Parts: sequence; C-alpha cells; structure tokens
Amino acid sequence: MSYRLAQSRYASDAAQTVSPARLLTMLYDRLVTDLSVAETAMAQRDRETVGARIGRAQEILLELHATLDLSIWPEGEPLARLYLWMVGELSQAMVRHQPQRLADCRGLIEPLREAWHEAASVQVREGAA
Repeated sequence: MSYRLAQSRYASDAAQTVSPARLLTMLYDRLVTDLSVAETAMAQRDRETVGARIGRAQEILLELHATLDLSIWPEGEPLARLYLWMVGELSQAMVRHQPQRLADCRGLIEPLREAWHEAASVQVREGAA
C-alpha cells in the first residue's frame, strides 16, 4: 500500500470514528492551516501550492456551509453567509494575487475555530460528568 493511500485511508477512518464536534474542530484546524500555507506560498510565488491550498480551503468552507442546519439554528444565517463570502474572497485572492485577503479570511476563521474548540471541550466535560 502506498503512503498516500495509507494516509488517505487513515484520514477517512479517523473522520468516521470521531464525534461530530471533533470533526468540526478538525475542519477548522485544517482550514486555518491551509490558509496559512497558501499565504506563505503566495509570497513565494508558488502557484501550485496556492491553488491546492485555496481549493481545499474552499472545499472545507462549502462543507461547513452545507452542514449548517438553519432549521435547528436559524441564528446561524450570518455564519452561512460568511462561509460563502469567504469562498469568493479566496478566489479573488488567488486571481489578483492578494495575500492580505487570505490573512483577512484567516483572521475571521481563527476566533471561530477557538470558539468551536471551547464548545467541544465543554461538551466533553459535560459528557464525562
């Protein structure tokens, strides 16, 4: 089995066995990582890495958007709009070679990531109690 195939299999198995809260925090962590790497790659004019990382970040944002259930949490509508807005911002950042747009998106995502990590921690503590 090739390394890439094994890595893909491991990631797939891990995603299927973690709690929804943990999966959400994993997505946010990956999103922040992809944005950071894309920003660095853009500064180094590494178009291939920029495209791959922005593409993956957009996929994550679209997945986060698709899994938001506004019938359960109608207050999530601004978050849904933010996800879609960022997909467009990332496209513009890539087309116009504007690393600041990547940094701005990351600046919006990082506090959300921290909030979801805290919510997941509370859920684990309450579940253990």
